[in-house]
Amino acid sequence: MKKFYLYLALLLTVNAESHSFDQLPARTGAYLGQRPPGITPEPFAPSIVTTENWEYGGTFTPELNEFYFIREVADVDGVKKQEFVVLKNDGSQWIETIVSPRVGQPFISPSGQTMHLGKKYMERNEAGWSEVKRLGSPFAEIRIMRLTASAKGTYVFDEIGSSNGDGIIRYSRFVDGKREAPRPLSKEINSGKFNAHPFIAADESYIIWDGRREGGFGHSDIYISFRQQDASWSDAINLGDEINTSAWEASASVTPDGKYLFFNRKIDSSPQGNVDIFWVDAQIIEALRPKQ
Repeated sequence: MKKFYLYLALLLTVNAESHSFDQLPARTGAYLGQRPPGITPEPFAPSIVTTENWEYGGTFTPELNEFYFIREVADVDGVKKQEFVVLKNDGSQWIETIVSPRVGQPFISPSGQTMHLGKKYMERNEAGWSEVKRLGSPFAEIRIMRLTASAKGTYVFDEIGSSNGDGIIRYSRFVDGKREAPRPLSKEINSGKFNAHPFIAADESYIIWDGRREGGFGHSDIYISFRQQDASWSDAINLGDEINTSAWEASASVTPDGKYLFFNRKIDSSPQGNVDIFWVDAQIIEALRPKQ
């Protein structure tokens, strides 16, 4: 195991130019040169990011010039594996690099200085990213799948629950230079089953997550709760039938510029399931925001 992490650290700290990479044809500009979606979700970057295979967990840097995601591929023997991929805009085109085997679900902090990977993380440095580090106790004792952070440094994260769906979404604030112990979020968020994959807005005005509740559309739906004037959280709001279907929708986030909602959807009924990355205009969130 130590040898693996040493190998992984070397992969993550070398420059992209030292990797083999593919130059993506005729794809320039923001968001890989893709035509922006409207209020109907669309697969993101077909044939580049979204393919006939499994893709999951996309996240942009604040400058929108790097896009990280997880992709499943098969080796020469047909054995499937998951790899960590980055697409970088060098100013004239987007270049794809295989960073490493999957480490965790990536999320870039609003400052752009930390890449969270569940209960692991990396820090930005002159070479790119540091070696993989661990958050340590008390986070080490929690089986975190996804952790996101606000501009104030508040963590919001989930855990792998039991087969009965008792996972809890927690938060941990950074106050006076110290990290508070994790606490469960309120019942408005921690109700129903299989609550997971939370995203906290940079300004902490809302939290998005997925789970199963009465009145939902299917396997797992995406919900949002808005911060109220008294600092409590509003009742959960289902994002509606444009986002949620009878399939599995999960792991949503909003791009750093606030323009688009990205999320994942299971698009077939196979046992393993083909998961794709979708995007949609973030006005769908503003339409749900309570009027003050």
